[in-house]
Amino acid sequence: MAAYGVSTCGNYLNLVALALFTYEVTGSGLGVGLVAALRLVTGSLAGFAAGALAARFDRRRLMIGADLAQVVAMTVLAATTRAADVVVLGCAVAVLGAGNSLFTVALRSAVPDVVGAAARVRANGMLVTAKSVAMVCGFAGAGPLIGIGGFAAAFAFNAATFVVSAVALALIRFRAHEPADVAPATAGAGLTLAGLAPVVLLMLVLRGVDAFASSSHNTALPVFAATTRPDGAATFMSYFWVAWAVGVLCAHRVVTRWGGLGTAHRLERAFGLATCAMAVSFTLAFTGLPEIAMALVVLVAGLADGVTEIAYVSRLQEAPDHLRTRLFGLSATIETSGFALGMAAAGALLEVLPALAVVGLLHGLALCAATAFLLFTTRSSAHGSSGGTRRRERARAHHLPRS
Repeated sequence: MAAYGVSTCGNYLNLVALALFTYEVTGSGLGVGLVAALRLVTGSLAGFAAGALAARFDRRRLMIGADLAQVVAMTVLAATTRAADVVVLGCAVAVLGAGNSLFTVALRSAVPDVVGAAARVRANGMLVTAKSVAMVCGFAGAGPLIGIGGFAAAFAFNAATFVVSAVALALIRFRAHEPADVAPATAGAGLTLAGLAPVVLLMLVLRGVDAFASSSHNTALPVFAATTRPDGAATFMSYFWVAWAVGVLCAHRVVTRWGGLGTAHRLERAFGLATCAMAVSFTLAFTGLPEIAMALVVLVAGLADGVTEIAYVSRLQEAPDHLRTRLFGLSATIETSGFALGMAAAGALLEVLPALAVVGLLHGLALCAATAFLLFTTRSSAHGSSGGTRRRERARAHHLPRS
């Protein structure tokens, strides 16, 4: 867990360093956008392959391989900062995008093997907590590190975090994934898939819509900060993200107090309700509230964001092993593609609409999708309960003594 946090901290620090370095190399905002798009596209494409690879090969080795590939990419980039080359930059970014997708799919698929199915919700909560702490530390540390050691120091630090992660994974021992596990009995697998497919597919769709909507506040925040606090936009953005991170940190504790969301139905409802809360909260944050009120609203958004991730990942991990990896591969592709499309849409809309309208429009779409998802799960649950009641009544009637 600590190694994952260190690696993630390096990733968030690298987001800042890469954006600034890309601008220095290309000299244009378009160049920054294209390089960011390259990372998203390679990550999205890698999601397709990641599911198949994680199903066929040992997941721990895949994660180590992804870490080592990113070590090489960042080391090369750190060594060539003085003679910056667009091709080298593009190759490094492509490796980072693909490596991150492969690592995420393998990690999410492996959690039940590492901690056991019963403890997966708690483990996912700890991963979300580590991710939020890493985000704050990475963003906060990027400026000082680049200021002291330049881009080479930032890239070298990120490479070192991948080394830490790879070494930690090499020391961990958990149940290896065997190819023989991939092909269970066909009839049983078919029944399981038939029971899971509707709600799981809807969760994947809602997750993609949520990623599409979430890109709006990420894209609109710099614009909103510049208009709200022209003399302190950077401070305003830091205030915003710190409040969000505090909310995410609370998510694990809240889920634990709810009893761990132990059943599939509770995970589904928590996912839908938290998505609604997140959409409403992020929209309210752009209405021009006083700073304390805005911080509270953003904290709620972060809390909801953390709960959605814990519930979503934990629910997908309930799938049979041979389906789990492919679900997470598909999920990585959907999330990355949704975020990329959302960035493009939000950027275009910001040319003609204010930040509040853009955020409200895209998060309104997520709110509608989440509401539809909740209606579906509620109706399915009610139908299942009534069906079970009728079956029990028929069974009792069948066993009544005849006069």
